[in-house]
Amino acid sequence: MKEKFRIRKKYLLIRKKKYFKIKSNFFNPLLKLIKKKIKKRKINIFGYYPASFEVDVLEVLNTSLTKNLVLFLPVIDKNNNMNFHKWKKNDILRINRYGMPEPAIFSKYQLPDIVMVPLIAFDNDNNRLGYGKGYYDQYLGKFLKKNRNIITIGIAFSFQKYPKLPTTKNDVKLNYVLTEKGLK
Repeated sequence: MKEKFRIRKKYLLIRKKKYFKIKSNFFNPLLKLIKKKIKKRKINIFGYYPASFEVDVLEVLNTSLTKNLVLFLPVIDKNNNMNFHKWKKNDILRINRYGMPEPAIFSKYQLPDIVMVPLIAFDNDNNRLGYGKGYYDQYLGKFLKKNRNIITIGIAFSFQKYPKLPTTKNDVKLNYVLTEKGLK
């Protein structure tokens, strides 16, 4: 879609110009949500390794719930499927063919409780615009059918909000979007 391409290009530039380093209190609304909705001792949180001026979700490891969170990062396999593998701070990462760091050691598959989703833009309806390859939409589309309890949260800066994003039937709507202004 030409319109998605145009918005993607514009918002990548905006994110680069307006980027700022967040503090761990950025995740306070997420922590409140976890305490309210997830009644488990260990919480599987699927994140991403930040790149290209994305919000640094690794800061979640510096929060009060650190001991309860098990972080997983995405790995793209040779068949272009995305899976997530457990990763701890200071574990070895390898660089994939897209130049993105991913866990070097693979773990046993587990279902997420929460998926923190990177995005380029979002709108009032919690639609997201990603990078255009569809990895997160495919992954979420597959696993949300199996487990409707997975919470999906787009992680962004408030300046990444777009009035109304164009969507297709393959785009997965997020449950929430977290910015420095809170959880919506």
